[in-house]
Amino acid sequence: MDDTLYTDSKQDLLPDPVPGSPSDPGIKLETDPLPLSPNQRAWLRFRRNRLGYVSFWIFLVLLALSLFSPLLSNERPLVARYEGKLFFPALVNPPETALGGEFLSPTDWLDPFVERQISKPGNWALYTLNRHSADTIDFQSLTPNPAPPSRENWLGTDDQGRDMLARLIFGFAVSIGFAIILTVVGTTLGIIAGAIQGYFGGWIDLGGQRFIDIWSAVPQLYVLIILASTFQPSLLLLIVLFSLFGWMGLSDYVRAEFLRNRSLEFVKAARAMGFSNWHIIRRHILPNSMTPVITFLPFRMGEAILGLTAFDFLGLGVPSSVPSLGDLLRRGKENLDALWISTETFAVLVITLLLLTFIGDALRDAFDTRKS
Repeated sequence: MDDTLYTDSKQDLLPDPVPGSPSDPGIKLETDPLPLSPNQRAWLRFRRNRLGYVSFWIFLVLLALSLFSPLLSNERPLVARYEGKLFFPALVNPPETALGGEFLSPTDWLDPFVERQISKPGNWALYTLNRHSADTIDFQSLTPNPAPPSRENWLGTDDQGRDMLARLIFGFAVSIGFAIILTVVGTTLGIIAGAIQGYFGGWIDLGGQRFIDIWSAVPQLYVLIILASTFQPSLLLLIVLFSLFGWMGLSDYVRAEFLRNRSLEFVKAARAMGFSNWHIIRRHILPNSMTPVITFLPFRMGEAILGLTAFDFLGLGVPSSVPSLGDLLRRGKENLDALWISTETFAVLVITLLLLTFIGDALRDAFDTRKS
């Protein structure tokens, strides 16, 4: 007798599943996990890149702290109480007469007279962690400037006696704010230019490409230096100048994505249904063309920080009254004996650029559809 006609498997003794019943393998149970969307899969790939994921959260923490720089480093206290009255000097600095002084000028909270007034019984003041602002000069200090790190100035002072820690905190905030604004403006212009060329094509695309070829041939550095040295330096002027050239690289990638996506079936169906060009661009093509935009954002922010630092180093950036990393590097070059100025500033700049680079690499891997 052929043994293959018999089996001891219990599976063969079970009845066939009834079609439509939960035991039917063709029926999907409600407990089965739902398939992940492309964005969810990208987020999982991003989290698997531990270096980029940790860098992302570190950068977010630093960004949040930079938004509250005056609450971290300030010569004026957050809250002060004098003779039963509460003051909030970090927001509104009261005149010295409010603290028993003789002058109507804003209170100098480093003045020994003000410190004696606050130290009297019943009076108190809640100071920030670092009792220095970006432009604070301690005229009571007996140490010649630039002074090395000390108990009073944890990271030392620059050649004008201003606290280095405060200058670095506020300089980092200025650099990040400039990078975010410039990235938003340049990215918006690049998306608009690339979308128009890629979607309509034809002579619009041809004319746009020729304009970009001519505009990119302009010596950008010389134009920026001439304009920055001609007009009064300010952050707004630098944003406008950098935005004139910062959109071209991204527009090429967006144009290529639009040229590829405009011939897809769902775009043709949207045209056949009579949707407007604006609706098709905004709802159908643009969401599917954002991969290069998202992956380039950290790198564009790094380029903006480097650009601002270079211009400030040359003295063509923000006014000297505004704290910046480039200004600190220039002062470090002028005071080579004060190594703490250049080394501390360089460390902040390198750490910031490394965080943005790691985040950019993680985003690039996250949106790579070849990776599971």
